Amino acid sequence: MALLLGVNIDHVATLRNARGGKDPLLLQVALAVEDAGADSITMHLREDRRHIRDEDLFMLSPHLRTSINLEISALNEMVNVAGKLKPKSVCLVPERREEITTEGGLDVVCIYEKLAPIVEKLFQYEISVSLFIDPEEKQVLAAKRLEVNAVEFHTGKYANAQSASQKIVCFSHLSNMVKVASELGLTVNAGHGLTRFNVGKIASINLLNELNVGHSLVARSIMIGLPDAVREFRQIMLRGSV
Repeated sequence: MALLLGVNIDHVATLRNARGGKDPLLLQVALAVEDAGADSITMHLREDRRHIRDEDLFMLSPHLRTSINLEISALNEMVNVAGKLKPKSVCLVPERREEITTEGGLDVVCIYEKLAPIVEKLFQYEISVSLFIDPEEKQVLAAKRLEVNAVEFHTGKYANAQSASQKIVCFSHLSNMVKVASELGLTVNAGHGLTRFNVGKIASINLLNELNVGHSLVARSIMIGLPDAVREFRQIMLRGSV
């Protein structure tokens, strides 16, 4: 199966919100991303609504030909929004108000009891559930115990590695955890800090289902346009996965 590309459009919303108007139009952007070959549209509805807003989700949903991958924190408020939206998939992510971007994965081991009813409620809405976690075996095993459909590995440690030796160690560990999670029957996705310079290497890991790319792709689009940025990432991923 070909490796899928999910495109996160949060920072297009950030640009829109900077002026308080409607431009750029998120629907126009999402449709252009789909036309260019994206397999899903990722949007993170943060508690502080700093980029994506509730109305964005409900405005886009009826018009997308692919699907929304909704990222939310493990709060009942967010689960209620998901229950109304009924996206194909929800990815539960950690969230701190003061952070600029997500800084690590959920500690599923520590908050297992909190996550269990949240996951169950999402299942009742017939939504596929993923957990955004660090590539650690204890987190994978805890995710499996929750019987979620998928995990998404936080690739920030690899992306931020400063030396070639560090990158080798991080890549080897990530590859091994992908295998462990896959053998447990979990669908395995990955994302965070992926750029056109490192996404090809991550794409070479066997058994990955989807890579989610956001900030670097949107930043690249300033130079070459959004559709071409999506196509560029897809081509790099394709070369990496063969």
